[in-house]
Amino acid sequence: MTAEEARLQADHNRTAYWKRWGPYLSERQWGTVREDYSFDGAAWDFFPHEHARSRAYRWGEDGIAGISDNHQRLCFAIALWNGEDPILKERMFGLTGTEGNHGEDVKEYYFYLDNTPTHSYMKYLYKYPQAAFPYNQLVVENRRRSRQEPEFELLDTGVFAEDRYFDVFVEYAKDSPEDILIQISIINRWPEAKTLHLLPHLWFRNTWSWHSSQEKPLLKVSQSDPHLSIIEARHPSLGDRWLYCDGVPELLFTENETNNERLFGVGNASPYVKDGINDYLIQGRKEAVNPNRIGTKFSAHYEFLIGAGETKIVRLWLSNSSTLTTPFGANFTTIFQNRIQEADEFYQRICPFKLSKDMRNIQRQAFAGMLWSKQFYFYVVEEWLKGDPAGLLPPPERKYGRNREWIHLYNNDILSMPDKWEYPWFAAWDLAFHLIPFSMIDPEFAKLQLSRLTREWYMHPNGQLPAYEWAFSDVNPPVHAWAAMRIYQIERKMYGRADKDFLERVFQKLLLNFTWWVNRKDVEGKNIFQGGFLGLDNIGVFDRSAELPTGGHINQADGTSWMGMYCLNMLTIALELAKDNSVYEDIASKFFEHFLYIADAMHCIGETRTALWDETDGFYYDVLHLPNVGDLPLKVRSLVGLVPLFAVATLEPETLKLLPGFKRRMEWFIRNRPDLRNNVACMETPGVGARRLLAIAYRDKLRRILQKMLDEREFLSPYGIRALSKFHAEYPYIFEFNGYQYRVDYEPAESSTNLFGGNSNWRGPIWFPVNFLLIESLQKFHHYFGDDFKVECPTGSGRMMTLWEVAAELSKRLLRIFLRDSSDQRPVYGGMSIFQTNPHWYDLILFNEYFHGDNGAGIGASHQTGWTGLVAKLIQQQAEYGDHNH
Repeated sequence: MTAEEARLQADHNRTAYWKRWGPYLSERQWGTVREDYSFDGAAWDFFPHEHARSRAYRWGEDGIAGISDNHQRLCFAIALWNGEDPILKERMFGLTGTEGNHGEDVKEYYFYLDNTPTHSYMKYLYKYPQAAFPYNQLVVENRRRSRQEPEFELLDTGVFAEDRYFDVFVEYAKDSPEDILIQISIINRWPEAKTLHLLPHLWFRNTWSWHSSQEKPLLKVSQSDPHLSIIEARHPSLGDRWLYCDGVPELLFTENETNNERLFGVGNASPYVKDGINDYLIQGRKEAVNPNRIGTKFSAHYEFLIGAGETKIVRLWLSNSSTLTTPFGANFTTIFQNRIQEADEFYQRICPFKLSKDMRNIQRQAFAGMLWSKQFYFYVVEEWLKGDPAGLLPPPERKYGRNREWIHLYNNDILSMPDKWEYPWFAAWDLAFHLIPFSMIDPEFAKLQLSRLTREWYMHPNGQLPAYEWAFSDVNPPVHAWAAMRIYQIERKMYGRADKDFLERVFQKLLLNFTWWVNRKDVEGKNIFQGGFLGLDNIGVFDRSAELPTGGHINQADGTSWMGMYCLNMLTIALELAKDNSVYEDIASKFFEHFLYIADAMHCIGETRTALWDETDGFYYDVLHLPNVGDLPLKVRSLVGLVPLFAVATLEPETLKLLPGFKRRMEWFIRNRPDLRNNVACMETPGVGARRLLAIAYRDKLRRILQKMLDEREFLSPYGIRALSKFHAEYPYIFEFNGYQYRVDYEPAESSTNLFGGNSNWRGPIWFPVNFLLIESLQKFHHYFGDDFKVECPTGSGRMMTLWEVAAELSKRLLRIFLRDSSDQRPVYGGMSIFQTNPHWYDLILFNEYFHGDNGAGIGASHQTGWTGLVAKLIQQQAEYGDHNH
């Protein structure tokens, strides 16, 4: 057991709370639904970036490279000033949904370089320009550009030209669960000396302004001498903490309270407000900070003239002890060295296989991004709707607005975020994918996250899982049973632990969720589902979560297939649990039967016998059902027609032998319901190892689908599977109704429409989560068919591959996005030459939300390590198996 694993075990056993402190600070709290108290739900406009420095947040805090305790009572982060900016750089800047020509987008360069599951060691890099930050230029130019033009990025402004910037590295090392060493290293990359102001901030989240009964915490100077300053932090529930500051910085204090005078023209109760340190430093207003050196927000002010290529280092120590005598002696360096070495040992233990230096670097930064993207998430919907006792009442429109039917929801947890700037809120189906790499490095955290989503203060009483804070009632693909089983399997393989208690606990709650799906999303009771947009945003002709302009409803090939997959995932879990408890054999039989009905319905719906399968095209399509008209297939060749491949499972002969009750009922169906078994994979002919197969797409349909999927003129890109076939570049899909034309064009990059805000696109780019599911599905098919079943890959190449080899080929193409190619270029960075050639950017990796369908360039959110972090699992698999069968 490595030192990091020992810490994880101690934390799990509650003998030492190693996870109490971590990178739980958001990178954007402004512009979120939680902070929105408007009448019309315009969150971006109600609390803009311009207000963030002056206005106290209600539900959370944000900062740069920050940490907090697990309830975000006390926060630490850095702030910077280059002498040119109009405001102190305290938080990341980006465009709101209406400012960007492709939706919201962060306009900064920062990187998650390292992290461990207990956050015993963490490393972060922020690149800070030396010229004035071009806030206005970024807004104006992006607003000017059309949706057909690319986004205007921070690099495009020229502020990083000739290396005119500082590299600011922030590192944390824990000596104990409550002793956090902080080292900030600033390097001047410009060949001339430049001045930089560094302001490490310590502050309390404001809890006292909203409830008069809340006791106000206090920061004050405990000691100040020529060698050491100590700041005492007193909090009624957290207890006391001390921040030790090396050197002789200026000590600045104010209050974390709203500057009502600046924002609203109303007098302030205290002269010391949230932007006091900003005004003191930049405007020279000496009266803006408290001369008595007390408050709820503090900063040490270090000013450096840094020579060309020179590094300045600042050291701090946050502790629950007031008696550290020489915190910045040799022991400080030793602790950092030990934590770094232990982090290396831990990740070598996780991936002991042979890997190239480049691939290991990508995997390490992927894990770091996952861990840095943990966030304290606080949102109590009933309080948010009603308003706070000490605050203004929210407008009456809120009673009929967003999330009003989720008054039971009480979130006060550390959660895995998709992206702490662009998506600083949990998303149900994103989270399921996050937990695959998490289960490799911290299965306890993965299990807790998934369990939490199904608890009664998250899950709706009717069984629905909350989607995301902009609309908890939206519908995401039901992938949580899949995630539960994968977490269980990964932990069993990597750590030798089979946690059936976790599996059973989640399974019981997912029974409620499955019932919700069946009762709410099968409009006509025919086992055909109309889930809505299902997270795939603009993939269809219409907004599938809104009322259709044509009337009627869409029978969804993907919605129905997701439910087929859900059935098989629940069946797999039930069979695993039945090995210890025969009661689960009955439940397994129920899901076996339900899957047969769904698979049958995919090929003949009700009395009309309409099929979602198109025999002529050899592909699955959505079908538009119009009252008094009938059914019209929407022949868009998209991921919608590939999702049926996800509904696949194999049954092992050993399992059937152990469970005679389930086997008996299964064989009864095979004998007595030929009408159902005809449209499902072969249950009678055993495959490799005498195993049986359940799948929506059996041998012939599978071949025909793969023929399109593996065609480089259609779905197969050099970098993975596109969400839409390139066929539509030449032949756009056009649907005409009542004189209006609706169309779907192949768009391999950003979306040219504003459907779903325009910052997400499923009409051509490559998305990691669905590619990952395709890879797993092909492996399951291979598990049944074996090496005798081969397909042409790529289509038309004459090269025949087993399905395992096809899965390995897709995995290689996805990895190709990040790896340096023969020209020493990373496709993820496209034409951004600084990342391709500059030694200070060369090995830094961003994990984008999705990727260009033709050239692999990163698009969308730049830090969505969340589900793009699946690359860590693909690297692991590639290192362990390569192209060889498992």
